[in-house]
Amino acid sequence: MPEDDSSSSTEHGEKPSERRRGWLERLSSAFAGEPSTREDLVELLRDTQRDGLIAADTLRIMEGALEIAELTVGDVMVSRSQMVSLPVDAKFLDLMRQVVESGHSRFPVHGEDKDEILGILLAKDLLRGVVADNGPGTIRELLRPAVLIPESKKLNVLLKEFRLSRNHMAIVVDEYGGVAGLVTIEDVLEQIVGEIDDEHDVAEDEAALIAVQADGRFVVDALTPIDDFNESFGADFDDDEYDTIGGLVTAAIGHLPETGEELTLGRFAFRVSKADARRVHAFHVTVLADN
Repeated sequence: MPEDDSSSSTEHGEKPSERRRGWLERLSSAFAGEPSTREDLVELLRDTQRDGLIAADTLRIMEGALEIAELTVGDVMVSRSQMVSLPVDAKFLDLMRQVVESGHSRFPVHGEDKDEILGILLAKDLLRGVVADNGPGTIRELLRPAVLIPESKKLNVLLKEFRLSRNHMAIVVDEYGGVAGLVTIEDVLEQIVGEIDDEHDVAEDEAALIAVQADGRFVVDALTPIDDFNESFGADFDDDEYDTIGGLVTAAIGHLPETGEELTLGRFAFRVSKADARRVHAFHVTVLADN
């Protein structure tokens, strides 16, 4: 009786090793033209995807992996004005409030000058310090070393360094040694796989630009048209120069605001609840009592 080799073959008689070899041969034939530039390689990958050899999501990841070799830290970093950094001499309770409000897990800690980065504070270390019996008197004892990198560093090099060092954040310095911003491993990975939402990112309901909270405040999407805001709140903000409430508030503040920044316009108190290095996303709005 012939030996049964069904455990190593597919139902059509094709062994997995043969199927893998066939896939590789087809992929190799796609590269027969020996691409000489990155653009040629990307076009061949796109042809391969159109032929069904790789999925669209896989193609996007491969393109992202190629792209990070061309990008620098300066292209993706969170700018200094958008950084959530903590003063080293703040009280533990004040620090806890800032940590909870921001939703981040790592924070640069500075001295009197914000260019004086003393280290990185992890939220979990702060929590342990707060609840521990006879815990540290200041957060200096909880700080981890800060990694300083130039804006010109390539993202693929930084990603390798993050993996080897197991660091997740680096402080970006400019040519004069001042703090230019920060970059995280998530910032780099998002260039490859797309935006990564975590448990602190609020899912956006596109149909609900204005929503009321239980405490009486409102959550207002920064892209809410000024006309819609005026209609909802009985306001009379001018929409001649700006179309959205985000544009109006940003102009009134005078710079791209960061999370937690506040401004009062007329009878409305605006507090930035979500922002990134590119734009404001949402506000908490409180309607003030009429005088």
